[in-house]
Amino acid sequence: MISIEHVSRRFGDGPDAVVALDDVSIQVARGQIFGVVGQSGAGKSTLLRTVNALERPDSGRVVVDGVEVTALTGQALRTERHRIGMVFQHFNLVGNRTVAQNVELALEATGTAKKDRRPKALEMLDLVGLAHKADDKPAQLSGGQRQRVGIARALASGPDVLLSDEATSALDPETTRQILDLIQRLSRELGLTVLLITHEMDVVKRICDAAALMEDGRVIEQGTLEQLITTPHSRVAAELFPVGEAHGIPGHRIVDVTYAGLSADRPVIAQLSRDFGLDVSILGAALETIGGVQAGRTRLAIPGDETTSRRVIDRLGDHGVTAWEVDPATTGTIATSASASTSASTSTTKAEVPA
Repeated sequence: MISIEHVSRRFGDGPDAVVALDDVSIQVARGQIFGVVGQSGAGKSTLLRTVNALERPDSGRVVVDGVEVTALTGQALRTERHRIGMVFQHFNLVGNRTVAQNVELALEATGTAKKDRRPKALEMLDLVGLAHKADDKPAQLSGGQRQRVGIARALASGPDVLLSDEATSALDPETTRQILDLIQRLSRELGLTVLLITHEMDVVKRICDAAALMEDGRVIEQGTLEQLITTPHSRVAAELFPVGEAHGIPGHRIVDVTYAGLSADRPVIAQLSRDFGLDVSILGAALETIGGVQAGRTRLAIPGDETTSRRVIDRLGDHGVTAWEVDPATTGTIATSASASTSASTSTTKAEVPA
């Protein structure tokens, strides 16, 4: 549905130029909720704005549902933008207009007849649970309600794509959960493809089907959440399931295990201990339900040498669990063991995991 292909964008010239996007490519499937996560300055907002051509890339192209947005100008671009709704961090509502009139702004832009605007605005407000606030002013609403108005306005033109620019970062945790659940529900009910940017991994964890991690204008990794969770070395998986820094234990090797599709009747770690006669210690664990699937990460201390850890990693792979050895000397980064990497890369992406 959204194809961002080798997009680059820089601001300024010479040695002081800022590279906001550096050869970024992202594919978002139809109906998917795709999160782009990263710290401030990673290039997320610039990337999002290339999708509706609010920002023009220096190179590369953006294609939305078969239409090359980066090649459009004038009326053709304005028409295409009506198919791409956008929700902003700070709501951007007009204070002297009522809630319904704010939604009608989008309908004015699409040329909807005046007599049809209010009924359509009320329909959109009902969709986000605010029809009873139609004649209030934005100042009378809470932050969460104002964001719901912003979502109703974004949906008024009947878009196929919804862009969310840090839509929940100004909200408290409970309101954030409500807005995220609303976006997820609307995506499913209306068949919307959603591209959202955030610096909060909890947002990705709660509603996203897929994600990309950006850093310094580049995409570090991307994929469906299940792919990322079960990929060795994944930084997204490490952020989704924090288990702390790896600390060395004399006579032990440290192994990280990630999995999706938890099955309580498959005690893989317990079986591991029996098969190898090892006293396996669990140093840390994190478990979440993501997209209706239980997934998580466990850090183990395996007594023995590198040969033992490789045998353990291979056995975990046989059980459909992704595992690799961690080097505590490099503060939790991945050890460059060919055996561990190979074993992890060949394990299945649907894991039934150790209890």
